[in-house]
Amino acid sequence: MSQFENLHVTIISPERTLFDAKVEAVFVPGEKGRFEILKNHAPILSSLEAGTIVCVGDNAFEINISAGFVEVKKNKVTLCVETA
Repeated sequence: MSQFENLHVTIISPERTLFDAKVEAVFVPGEKGRFEILKNHAPILSSLEAGTIVCVGDNAFEINISAGFVEVKKNKVTLCVETA
């Protein structure tokens, strides 16, 4: 396990939980462009557009989405998405 894994990421859809693990970073397709979420990111609530969510680290994961929302708070990243 990497020493940098400090973000707990949960990705859910209306049907089920798609991913739930600790990662180093998350790349998300924001409405104003793709952005990266790292440890100690400022709290944020943002809508997402169609694109790919990429989780980086030992628990690497990728998923294509058509839309969604992301909330970041105290190193917890929660994404509610519609899959593409």
